[in-house]
Amino acid sequence: MHRRARTFAVLALVTVSTLVTPAGPAHADTLPTGARSLESVNFPGRYVRHADYLGRVDPVTSGSTAQVKSDATFTVVNGLASPSCYSFQAANGRFLRHYDWRVRLETNTGDATFRADATFCAVAGSVSGSVSLTPFNHPERRVRHRNYELWVDTYQDTAAFRADSSFRLTAPWTPKTTKGPVIPGLFADPHITNFNGRYYLYPTTDGYAGWSGTYYKAFSSTDLVNWTDHGVILDHGPDVSWADNSAWAPAVVAKNGRYYLYFSGGAASGDTGKHLGVAVSDSPTGPFRDALGKPLIRAGTYAGQAIDPMVFTDDNGQSYLYWGNGTAYVVPLNADMVSFDATKVRTITQSGFREASFVFKRNGTYYFMWSENDTRDEDYQVAYATGTSPLGPWTKRGVVLQKRLDLGIKGTGHHSVVKAPDSDTWYVAYHRFAVPAGNGTNREVTVDRMAFNADGTIAPIVPTL
Repeated sequence: MHRRARTFAVLALVTVSTLVTPAGPAHADTLPTGARSLESVNFPGRYVRHADYLGRVDPVTSGSTAQVKSDATFTVVNGLASPSCYSFQAANGRFLRHYDWRVRLETNTGDATFRADATFCAVAGSVSGSVSLTPFNHPERRVRHRNYELWVDTYQDTAAFRADSSFRLTAPWTPKTTKGPVIPGLFADPHITNFNGRYYLYPTTDGYAGWSGTYYKAFSSTDLVNWTDHGVILDHGPDVSWADNSAWAPAVVAKNGRYYLYFSGGAASGDTGKHLGVAVSDSPTGPFRDALGKPLIRAGTYAGQAIDPMVFTDDNGQSYLYWGNGTAYVVPLNADMVSFDATKVRTITQSGFREASFVFKRNGTYYFMWSENDTRDEDYQVAYATGTSPLGPWTKRGVVLQKRLDLGIKGTGHHSVVKAPDSDTWYVAYHRFAVPAGNGTNREVTVDRMAFNADGTIAPIVPTL
């Protein structure tokens, strides 16, 4: 189904939900993301918990075992099927989903059915401060406890049903003790930058089979720890005429008083190639609009996939566009930031290069970084080279970021780098397999420090949890 059709379908779901919910319209409530526990309204002291992978409401107290407390703790994340709704991820990496109307805990397969079954929209609960959860794909139903078991039942306009289907979000029974991921949920390919003293993060929305996500979100922070979700900034369906899937690896740059978002996309209508596009906005948090109404680089124009764009602007104001999978390309951008002279495209492929080019400059040296191996491989890693210009020539220096199995960290790659303003303090944002049960399509974003040796080489980056 085309994204526009999906949008109309969601609107239809909202309409139905509004009609059957006297407590409030669908999507009436927003939930805080991050670790939370859910307490039953009419059975205080009982919390949503998974036991043998089935959802229940069970007593949890300060004297409960660590395992029981962990089983009653969930991370509220970006909805797998809709950014306006939510999914609930357990400490073991699995998600609550309904199947045959029973709520259970399962690993995200990334297909459309699972994502819809594991997405719940928030509506007002039976008492102030409580919420009721509406299945994304069955808005006429609610998550409800029956005999302390969690089911998805057809809504009934009774006080008893409303109480059975209402929950309070509380502090988590198992507090978060690690710093990553920096944004809750499944995201990848992060582009981090700083505009006017504030950090911005632009990731790929992950968790989709075949990496078939359709939209981008923006996040911002003043301290790289607490992030504000600014919502969807570009959706391929309604916003891009030539692409409706494979919303991959965005990169944003400020120029000419505007913000330019470079991105990759594919079409569902038999076109298997990936194109590279550019969108523009007056704000770093969008909304962005397609600047050209067509790809900036069409699939097949150059060898390899037209993916993973990145823009570096040198001290003289000249901006360069980098991209490529299998082959690395660079070209100076024209002043309008949405065109270039094709005769100036250069190949800068280094040994081991797979994708995810990133270029920055420090103390007169240019650094060209990239990812090696496949993003589905636990050995996905970051290497780099140095040079004397944005075009090279480049001297490979080696791998600087790789897996750390003692902490269960795998697939560390597709990174970006940012310097703290007015300092020589540097940070690297990258994705890894979601800990503990992630894989190449269930990834999460984190940020670590990046330091330099006295000779200007990059010290090995230590992945942390």
